Amino acid sequence: MTNELHIKPTDIRLHQKSRILEIIYEDGAHFHLPCEYLRVYSPSAEVQGHGPGQEVLQLNKENVNITDIEPVGNYAVILYFDDDHNTGIYSWQHLYTLGKHQEALWKQYLDRLEEAGHARKTPTVQ
Repeated sequence: MTNELHIKPTDIRLHQKSRILEIIYEDGAHFHLPCEYLRVYSPSAEVQGHGPGQEVLQLNKENVNITDIEPVGNYAVILYFDDDHNTGIYSWQHLYTLGKHQEALWKQYLDRLEEAGHARKTPTVQ
């Protein structure tokens, strides 16, 4: 069984045109994470709040893109988004968790949008 706490990526590629961050991990896991998904699940306090129940629902992020990726030691990256968000430190574990649970987390986000009465727009094609 893989210890997700210590697993590291072997390759990270940003596909700006399709707004996808592709990550391959040393255990063979291969994820295609949309920029919008990464932005709405940013680990920053601005998004997550400072405790349970303080999460801030992110709206209108359908067309957000990553402009830069900055390594943080050997454990994480900072993703720079074109909406000026860059305060989240995405650990390898956080990115792995987002990849592994992408379907359920995305559904949870869409459900939260619906509960808030927000209609998600269709992303524009670049």
